[in-house]
Amino acid sequence: MGGLHALYFVGAAALILVGIAGTVLPVLPGVPLVFAGMLLAAWADDFAHVGTVTLVILGVLCLAALAIDFVASLAGARRVGASARALWGASLGTLVGLFFGIPGIVLGPFAGAVVGELSSGSDARRAAHVGIGTWLGLLFGTLAKIALCFTMLGIFAFAFVL
Repeated sequence: MGGLHALYFVGAAALILVGIAGTVLPVLPGVPLVFAGMLLAAWADDFAHVGTVTLVILGVLCLAALAIDFVASLAGARRVGASARALWGASLGTLVGLFFGIPGIVLGPFAGAVVGELSSGSDARRAAHVGIGTWLGLLFGTLAKIALCFTMLGIFAFAFVL
């Protein structure tokens, strides 16, 4: 059983690492994967160190990260009066950007929002304004997810060590 037990912890660590990457890469459900890795590690340890209260706290933080990410993205776009097409464009730009590495991930949402706003009849200046607002919303949402993800890791580590 010792080898299988170790395999569970390796799987948990892999989920957590992929989840951390997913906090930046929109195609991966980052924070839920981090939570799943922590849940697997707690289970593999028979919940000896990480119990119900800690898991509930981690679950609430996971849900908060998802909500903040969604709200921040929309808030950035709405704050500058983005059209529905700009929002769809930002989403598509994010997906297409994944194929172009870090520059695509950074510039894809902006370019998609600009193209979407232009297709709704706005001029270039307005479209650029919407693109920047949308991009800033996505940036702040990602930063919030990263902060909550590392907060979750700290809480988990603290509970596991004690």
